Amino acid sequence: MRTQGQTIKVIDYRQENASDAFVPKPAVLSSSGWENIYLELHQQPKFDVAEHQHTMHVIVQGISWSSLSNSSGERWLDGKMTTETRNNGDIAIIPAGISHRCNWNTSVQFIILAIESVLLKQVGQDLVDCDRIELIPHFMTGQDVLIQGIFYALREELEFSKIGGYLLIDSLKMTLAIHLLRNYCTTQPKLSSYEDGLSKSTLQQVKEYINEHLHQDVKLIELAAIAQMSLYHFLRLFKQSMGVTPYQYILQCRIDKGKYLLQHSELSIADIALRVGFCDQSHFTRYFKRIVGVTPKQLLQS
Repeated sequence: MRTQGQTIKVIDYRQENASDAFVPKPAVLSSSGWENIYLELHQQPKFDVAEHQHTMHVIVQGISWSSLSNSSGERWLDGKMTTETRNNGDIAIIPAGISHRCNWNTSVQFIILAIESVLLKQVGQDLVDCDRIELIPHFMTGQDVLIQGIFYALREELEFSKIGGYLLIDSLKMTLAIHLLRNYCTTQPKLSSYEDGLSKSTLQQVKEYINEHLHQDVKLIELAAIAQMSLYHFLRLFKQSMGVTPYQYILQCRIDKGKYLLQHSELSIADIALRVGFCDQSHFTRYFKRIVGVTPKQLLQS
């Protein structure tokens, strides 16, 4: 443990390779450019990590090498120690700013997800008192099915990076933040004052922004900021007003604009795909046929 007068070390996942100084081997996979969250996949031998603090909230999920093996070890959170069995899928929650250390008695695989405090404030501004958001430390002694699913989806996105990944990540971030506020936060939720969907003027502003930025990554947090409300309420009220989610609406707008350009411009299908926000022609073709019923080429030939 830390001796008197010794400065505690800090891990800041906003810095490149932040965890390298604390573990024997570098992360196998790590995210880049995911606003307000950071993911690392580790495969480590037996080790003991020195006492430290995180600048971000951290969730750690243990992954067994096989269905028959589990890891175990000790963890200290804010001065309290527990021996953990660490079954496959168990999670630990380490709030920002508290002292933490742990050891592992076997080779181990685990995932680290670091979350900016500002994300919880952005999502929770209409749900809780944002000045009093405080997560409860949680030892790795149990599972959370929803968090497991979010970890799986984020890891898959990190490994394969499919179309619409930024929208998927935005949705997963919001879902995770709401889940943490509901189940791992010391503050109580506030009553909602929203009832009748987005106002006509707000909805028009959001729709105009979407149509002006179809060629870019349209982030849900930006749309919520235009509406001047939390992500949670924005998603709920947008669907209430439009009958579809923002993701579905954005996709439809991209297809509609693509269809218009196919019929009224001399641009190639590949150029149109990029202009309406698809990563390449094949992705554009796949979603175009799914929604319109024919491929872009078939539409031009008809």
